[in-house]
Amino acid sequence: MSNKTKIGAKAERHAASYLISRGYEIIANNYRYKRSEIDIIAEIGDIIVFVEVKSRSNRGFGNPEASVNEKKEQKVIEGAENFIYERNWNGRIRFDIIAIDLKTDEITHFEDAFG
Repeated sequence: MSNKTKIGAKAERHAASYLISRGYEIIANNYRYKRSEIDIIAEIGDIIVFVEVKSRSNRGFGNPEASVNEKKEQKVIEGAENFIYERNWNGRIRFDIIAIDLKTDEITHFEDAFG
């Protein structure tokens, strides 16, 4: 496992713990469909939340959430559409971004970030 993969996995575990502490139930981690991957799929109340986790150890390259571009959004949406189809889900959905500063472990949660 590469160092980048280990850092990403650590950030995703941290994000999942954060969500659980706020009442979310984790449904899936690293859900894959074709060329898309959704880091975390969670449920809170009657909403399924598709979460993209981004982390940075150096803000010299900008904030972590800035790396979620339109192409990445489309990939997450594509995966979410398949997940919804597989589960025959007809309820509410939301797309969130969780940004983590690896130096401070600070989490910023952007609800309804795209979609």
